[in-house]
Amino acid sequence: MNMVTFMLLLSFTLCTILTTINFWLAQMNPDTEKLSPYECGFDPLGSARLPFSIRFFLMAILFLLFDLEIALLLPLPWAIQLPQPLLTLLWTSMILLLLTLGLAYEWMQGGLEWAE
Repeated sequence: MNMVTFMLLLSFTLCTILTTINFWLAQMNPDTEKLSPYECGFDPLGSARLPFSIRFFLMAILFLLFDLEIALLLPLPWAIQLPQPLLTLLWTSMILLLLTLGLAYEWMQGGLEWAE
């Protein structure tokens, strides 16, 4: 048995055991407080369906975009050791330049201003 098969078998076995123990030991007795949409015990004061500002979504999208940028640049130290490191640096520079230009454009359009 090779190492990959052993690790897959061990992971599957451990997940199965932990899931079975969880279903066996979990206490399933919900009451009216737990079944209410607000678990804090307070009655809702207003509507829960108020629309969010588009700025929240813009900030979330920008966060995800720059978070994914880190994931794209993470293998860069290993990619520098490839036979053509200049091509790797060119692609990295293009990604950073594109993201920087997009951020500058959003900033100049006023999309990052929180208060008007």
